[in-house]
Parts: sequence; C-alpha cells; structure tokens
Amino acid sequence: SPVHVGDRIIGIASSGLHSNGFSLARKVLFTKMDLDMDSQIAELEKPLGEELLTPTRIYVKSVLNLIRDFTIKGLAHITGGGLLENLPRVLPRHCQARLVGNSWERPAIFDVLQKGGNIDDMEMYRTFNNGIGMTVIVPEDQVEDVLTRLTGLKERAWVIGRVAQCREDDQQVVFE
Repeated sequence: SPVHVGDRIIGIASSGLHSNGFSLARKVLFTKMDLDMDSQIAELEKPLGEELLTPTRIYVKSVLNLIRDFTIKGLAHITGGGLLENLPRVLPRHCQARLVGNSWERPAIFDVLQKGGNIDDMEMYRTFNNGIGMTVIVPEDQVEDVLTRLTGLKERAWVIGRVAQCREDDQQVVFE
C-alpha cells in the first residue's frame, strides 16, 4: 500500500444517509420515535420522507479529477460499515486512521437518529457515514491543494484525520 504514517485523511461530504444503515434508521424513526414519512422534524429542512430519499452522492468525477493531478494514496467509499469498517480496507496493517470526530459538518439526520435511538458514538460510526461519503488519503504537502480543488469541484471537504503508526493488535480507526 502506498499509504504511510503522516499522510492526511480528507473526508468528502455525503448528501445524507446514502444507502447506509436503513434497517436501524427505520427502527429508530418509525418504531421507536413513531414518526411517518410526512413527519416534520424541527432539525430537518424537509419532511422525513424527503430526507430519507435524498439521492446518494456519486464521487467518480471528483475522484478522477484528483487522481489526474495529485498523489492519491487511498480512497474509501463510506458505505455499510461506516468509517470503522471501510477506512481500514485501504490501510496497511501497521497503520491506523486517527480521526477527529468533530472536524466536519454532520447533517442533522444523524443527530436525530442518535438522540432518538439512544445510539452511542461508536455504533454511529460503525453503521452510518455521519456526513462523510468518501475519504481520500494524500501526502501532507498536498492537502491544501486537494481541498482547493475539491472546493472548485463544488464538493465540501475537510481534513478529518491522519495516518499514524500502530501495533498489529491496535484498532485501525480511533477517534481523538
């Protein structure tokens, strides 16, 4: 793997739930909270049904643009399994992703789910994308240029973490 200690992890915004965690989302929203598709939730800008049907972002054009001009060391599409299960797929065994959980904007639907279902933080990161639909691992010296390019491509993106050394028995994703 070209991923090395010191590389930075950039998160590109999701458009919402995408196709992640709908079994848990349905249980929380429709069973536990007793809502329906027409429910208006103060935290959401649109009815619940519209929020749940927000189309999944597709990142191919933006990613191909980045690959053309930058050293992209790893890409992880954050699907089922969230950040905890998808990010390790692009990390060598001796590396871990050290993420800063409040370093990006998390769409309100995730706050509604977490509060309504009394879901702990780690389960949220395991089940949902929490506002990050794609991660890009780049060398530290290219971070600002990659962020500038992503902004130019109308993507919202943040540095959400770094790659650090770990022992083989350490977790590959940790939150600081």
